[in-house]
Amino acid sequence: MAEYTQVHTACPSCGSSDAKSEYISGQTHCFSCGEHTFPKDDTNKTNIKMDNENKPPPTFVTGEYTALTRRNLTEATCKKWGYQIADVGGEQAQVANYRSRDGKLVGQKIRYANKDFKVRGELVGLYGQHLWRDGGRRVIVTEGEIDALSVSQAFEHKWAVVSIPHGAQSGKNHVAQALDWLERFDEVVFMFDMDDSGRKGATECAALLTPGRAKIAELPLKDPNDMIVANRSQELVRAVWEARDYRPDGIVGSEELWDKITEVNNAESQPYPYQNLNNMTHGLRRGELVTVCAGSGIGKSLFCREIAYSLLQAGEAVGYIALEESVRRTALGIMGLHVGKQLHLEREIEPEALRPTFEETVGNGKFFTYDHFGSCDSDNLLNKIRYLCKGLECKWIFLDHLSIVVSGFDGDDERRLIDNTMTRLRSLVEETQCGMVLVSHLKRPPGNGHEEGAVTSLAHLRGSHAIPQLSDMVIGLERNQQSEQADANQTRLRVLKNRFSGESGLAGTLYFDQQTGRLNETDSTMFSTPTNNNQAVDSNCPF
Repeated sequence: MAEYTQVHTACPSCGSSDAKSEYISGQTHCFSCGEHTFPKDDTNKTNIKMDNENKPPPTFVTGEYTALTRRNLTEATCKKWGYQIADVGGEQAQVANYRSRDGKLVGQKIRYANKDFKVRGELVGLYGQHLWRDGGRRVIVTEGEIDALSVSQAFEHKWAVVSIPHGAQSGKNHVAQALDWLERFDEVVFMFDMDDSGRKGATECAALLTPGRAKIAELPLKDPNDMIVANRSQELVRAVWEARDYRPDGIVGSEELWDKITEVNNAESQPYPYQNLNNMTHGLRRGELVTVCAGSGIGKSLFCREIAYSLLQAGEAVGYIALEESVRRTALGIMGLHVGKQLHLEREIEPEALRPTFEETVGNGKFFTYDHFGSCDSDNLLNKIRYLCKGLECKWIFLDHLSIVVSGFDGDDERRLIDNTMTRLRSLVEETQCGMVLVSHLKRPPGNGHEEGAVTSLAHLRGSHAIPQLSDMVIGLERNQQSEQADANQTRLRVLKNRFSGESGLAGTLYFDQQTGRLNETDSTMFSTPTNNNQAVDSNCPF
């Protein structure tokens, strides 16, 4: 095979991200799947899977065995591994010799001082595989040739060590090809670089082996050679002995489970502004998704503003996105709670008189909102929420409401859109560990609607079962707007789902004070529930 400058490119045939390489002639070859292509202007050739009969014989270089002092590797180590220093085109280069199982030289990786490298022949199998017998107690797999030499030297060449030919990203393909040989060892320890690529590659490779056979080693420095250079060979050896068993993500063993049981619960929480609701829910917690649901005009937005105001007064950072109102209306609504006045109804507002209220609420540097300018691109909105959490360190997010978010996605299937949206919101909560309060509408129940005081139920959530399934808490608001009695301004709180403690049911009554614009907790039991043969009423309801 002709000499070429190695370029890390993806192979469309096998999916390898970096095993496809380009020759000086314009030809390409994938060292993962073997596909070989010719340049477009070579009309006499077609893309083929090259076999040994079609490949030109390689021309190999010869060099000398010498200690790599900067790498702290001895001459004896280099000689055992066939790692040479050679003059290649007038430049000094390191040469890693790849041999077949019978010891025949089949490929060379030539590495120059500027870290460029070329390949002659084929880098078949795992580097160093020919040095070890088939099977045994343990084999250690590294990410590079120098790392393989380093581990081998630390173990005085007594344990089997090999390396993948082309970095962590293509490790999975190379390990798959050598899987039969690796499976002959009782234990396979992956010691890749301690970076994101290395950790991911080690996990992908470990997943290929029979469960219980693979281990992953952790190092305090970037790679095995860094350990050798720092004269920390004993720590390198210990890292192999202490390598952890590979388990798929999410699988927890007894040791990890005990750590989780005994760790201090540092989950951040804040109380609701209503004691009865707190008694049942044990407060708001970060990392949880709370859905607030009610009929139209019941007071969902006011309820959310009361919670947001309470958090602001506790010094918490809040992100508030109300998609059905302007940021001015949202801000005045929260400021009004502070002074006990419905400021948004005021015809004229004196700026100087409002300034102290502003600074004590939404102007305290911990309140952020989103001016959507009457439009809602859902992908953009989700990115805004992520920025509020990660960029501005908002611990609590309010999103009012779900139906408008869904409307920003393309598609006609409302159920599917809600499923996808709830999944993405749930993922955002897990990713950012914010506490999210989400407003959702209800579908009309049989008989009297929610605007007439109908009892809320999980079954009434509009559009998808994903809403209750992915919510940690669901709180329903109930109020009979049409009542001619005093209870027209009274709202019942009903906890429909409580993943934290399992407690559910009626959680108190709130009274709307039209003078102050506040939702205040009351001990009153006055509430007229509509008589409806089709409407189930909680038999334990005290109202």
